[in-house]
Amino acid sequence: MGRAMFYHLTEGPLEATLPRLLGKALEAGWQVDLRGRDRARLEKLDAQLWLGPEEGFLPHGLEGGPHDALQPVLLTTAETARPGTACVMAVDAAEVSAAEAGALERVCILFDGHDEMQLAAARSQWRVLTAAGAVAEYWAQEDGGWTRRMSTAPQG
Repeated sequence: MGRAMFYHLTEGPLEATLPRLLGKALEAGWQVDLRGRDRARLEKLDAQLWLGPEEGFLPHGLEGGPHDALQPVLLTTAETARPGTACVMAVDAAEVSAAEAGALERVCILFDGHDEMQLAAARSQWRVLTAAGAVAEYWAQEDGGWTRRMSTAPQG
């Protein structure tokens, strides 16, 4: 079972966080599905990702193109990951099943700390994934960075 990372966005918007997290996933050699619930929202994220990061190109595509299977990062509303995907980053309360998480290297749940629906969805995902045996980590934004506040990994 892979690791589930929960990112509680309180200091900055999703658009500012995504390039860094996606960049790290690509550095690890992973194919990533960026899963959302709303096509229009993904189109806005797609446009934003084309603007940065300043230090490099972030290869990605919006689902529905002829080369979806080849995209290093695919913005999608699909409920299951593409074959070969190592990481699913779920935004805007998009769900990841426990079975799917078990087949992935990493699941990232990014949620807006000012949105009650997203908070409730993240709590539910935490319960589902940890009950299925996923090691989960909760990360909070603090002073412009990230601090791990909780982990279900055995200490030792």
